[in-house]
Amino acid sequence: MTQKAHILKRLQRGRTVSPLQALNEYGCFRLAARIHELRSEGYKIDVDTKLGYAIYKMAPYSRGMGMKL
Repeated sequence: MTQKAHILKRLQRGRTVSPLQALNEYGCFRLAARIHELRSEGYKIDVDTKLGYAIYKMAPYSRGMGMKL
């Protein structure tokens, strides 16, 4: 399974992902690039940067079905 597929599956399950988690769990050094690819495919992904680094999650209106909008 590709890094992008792992990240998408995680997000579709309602979990968040940070750059450190992506690196440790999927060997992904460029999480923002994978998120950009997913967004380009139509997935709605939100980002929270309150802690000083990005935490990505599937947008609430797309999480339940994991569909592209």
